Amino acid sequence: MPLTHGLAGLLLLADSRLPAGGHAHSGGAEEACRTGAISGPEDLARFLRGRLATAGRVAAALAWSACEAAQAFSRPDKESREPGSPASSGQARVADPETAWRLLDAEADARIASPAQRLAGRTQGRLLIRTARRIWPSTALETLARAVPDGAHHPIALGVAAQAAGCTPDQAAMAAAYTSVTGAATAAVRLLGLDPVTVHRLLAELPYDSVIAEQHDWSALPAHAAPALDLLAEQHLRTEVRLFVS
Repeated sequence: MPLTHGLAGLLLLADSRLPAGGHAHSGGAEEACRTGAISGPEDLARFLRGRLATAGRVAAALAWSACEAAQAFSRPDKESREPGSPASSGQARVADPETAWRLLDAEADARIASPAQRLAGRTQGRLLIRTARRIWPSTALETLARAVPDGAHHPIALGVAAQAAGCTPDQAAMAAAYTSVTGAATAAVRLLGLDPVTVHRLLAELPYDSVIAEQHDWSALPAHAAPALDLLAEQHLRTEVRLFVS
């Protein structure tokens, strides 16, 4: 049986080989390895669980909301195109897509305390939008690129790209949760020479469903903080010799 369009898009978006720059980011793992916070599989398992429960949960909610909003704006009738209408669970309540994208991107910005993490997130988002516009051309991606020309945060870009690829909001949230930990996991393999099979078992054991179980409207987006990740990001930016951008 052939893959559905949405499932194929989900697999492509979650693939580290997608040419959108994700492979260049370690999600804090490089600095954690440098400082000794990650020295083996047990440390990595704790790091991945913590990252998924905080940054991953927030990213999943933002991606869900972005995908849902992109779906709403693609509907032909004006009422159902407004996030916040009965046909949509978003809370922006604006008819202009570009204004909605700026509002949602501001929600993401408010949840990232570290300037280094904000910079990394926007860089990844800008590269993903550029790639997705060529693979899955869509009005939503075009309006997002115009609304946030410096690069929307990565979860926002991922959610809109997922909608363009035919994915559901739940699939967009799953892709965001999954990619929030895979960069750190593969970075640890490269940095510490860990057994890739062991690391992928750690990834397989993570509770992804627990962070995407709820639908997320814009008035109640989660804001789980991870101060350790913020500190690692700021330290990493000041480290002279780095293998990864973040």
